[in-house]
Amino acid sequence: MDLKIPDMSCGHCTAAIQKAVMASDPSARLAFDLSSRSVNIETSLSLESVQGVLEREGYASEHLTR
Repeated sequence: MDLKIPDMSCGHCTAAIQKAVMASDPSARLAFDLSSRSVNIETSLSLESVQGVLEREGYASEHLTR
């Protein structure tokens, strides 16, 4: 799934997001693109679950469709 995270701006943000997602799904794979403030997440979690995890970390997100 591809998500836009408007408040993601630095390595600290990406580390916090990765840690939060991987706490819920240790096998998740994340690929960040800071320039577009987006992340691709391969996970067994639902979109709603991932967005909930991000929201609890303080990051609003928007699902990007291809």
